[in-house]
Amino acid sequence: MSFQVRKAAAADVPRLGEVIEASVRGLHSGDYSPAQIEGALQSVYGVDSQLIADGTYFAVEVAAPGAKTAVIVACGGWSKRKTLYGGDQYAQREDSPLDPARDAAKIRAFFVHPDWARRGVGTLILEACENAARDAGFTRLEMGATLSGVAFYRAKGYVALENVDVRLSNGEMLPIVRMAKEIERRS
Repeated sequence: MSFQVRKAAAADVPRLGEVIEASVRGLHSGDYSPAQIEGALQSVYGVDSQLIADGTYFAVEVAAPGAKTAVIVACGGWSKRKTLYGGDQYAQREDSPLDPARDAAKIRAFFVHPDWARRGVGTLILEACENAARDAGFTRLEMGATLSGVAFYRAKGYVALENVDVRLSNGEMLPIVRMAKEIERRS
């Protein structure tokens, strides 16, 4: 069984939404309360159609033995825009472009279906994002990591910059960690 990373397309949005919801409900429950999870799904987590339109969002597919079609099991992307986190429904978006000479590209919206967690899928997406951001001229990366993802990102060379509380539409607060990493420019 092999994984294939490809750019996500608008036609993928329904499946991406399913993966995001399953990931949040299945993998975040050890770090966030049910109220935080519900609030985050309502007001922060979700598909970001701007990333898809920009061609900076990836889907990971797998074809099970004997299956006729591949299934999306994970997604994640990077952004050349100022928004640090949040899908289409997140009200505090800032979609103005970043300048690679002075700004950090944003690593965004990583979600792995729980059935496919801890199989290297997140690493595949992260490498695709880092390489694409580097190819676009960025030398720094930044993200708003969920508590569930901090150990993974730390193992990949990201360092914590600050803890941030995101206010959710249901009044709950969602703690995340702003993290960053320097990358080398392609020669």
